[in-house]
Amino acid sequence: LSPNWPCTGNINFENVSMRYREDLPLVLKGLSFAVASGEKVGICGRTGSGKSSLMSVLFRVVEIPTSGRVLIDGVDVATITVHQLRSKLTIIPQDPMLFSGSLRMNLDPFAGKSDSELWEVLRKVHLSATVSTWGRGLDYEVAEKGENLSVGQRQLLCIARALIRDSKVIVMDEATANVDQESDKLIQQTMKESFGGGASTVLCIAHRIETIMDSDKILVLDAGEVVEYDTPETLLKRKNGAFKALVGSCKAKLP
Repeated sequence: LSPNWPCTGNINFENVSMRYREDLPLVLKGLSFAVASGEKVGICGRTGSGKSSLMSVLFRVVEIPTSGRVLIDGVDVATITVHQLRSKLTIIPQDPMLFSGSLRMNLDPFAGKSDSELWEVLRKVHLSATVSTWGRGLDYEVAEKGENLSVGQRQLLCIARALIRDSKVIVMDEATANVDQESDKLIQQTMKESFGGGASTVLCIAHRIETIMDSDKILVLDAGEVVEYDTPETLLKRKNGAFKALVGSCKAKLP
């Protein structure tokens, strides 16, 4: 495996089916889709549609043999070690884990970056001013699990980590709970600024439709199958489309 892999971030799911145990039904059924380098793809669908299962396959959380394969830059992810795979992908989870230790250690655990580079990344994720007020800068002590930070701040630090790692593939599992509107806006803006230039491929698991309306493409899952995959504009024009229905049901919930 080339040390530069993946250098473009193309992702191909080829007829992927998956079940969590041999005696359980399939949760993914013959998924096939391709994501081009630098695209942002929003993944949506009702609860239980297979969004999390799709990520379990990509990160090889599930090692049960399934049909089909997942390729990143033409490499079948089943043919490399889990460490090789996960060290090259970055996930920004719903509730990011931070460790007790300095902010510096949390941002750059392998100490590969200078302080000025770390401050620059904090500036990019709109945290440098906040961190400056904490008094100890990069030596600020983060509590276990980041409990002395808000969920929004933890997600922004996770985005900062992703920038430091310079990953070609970023997976964002959108935080739904515990993030106030202000932080949510900031996270969306930071994601756009950080990864919107096409340098990284971004997969965003959406729990609210409005956060993925600016995606290059939308993947709609239902009961473990791809029901639609196209640009948001195209999908919104479909008379009885699944994505159009999801957007409609979200609008109906608005006060």
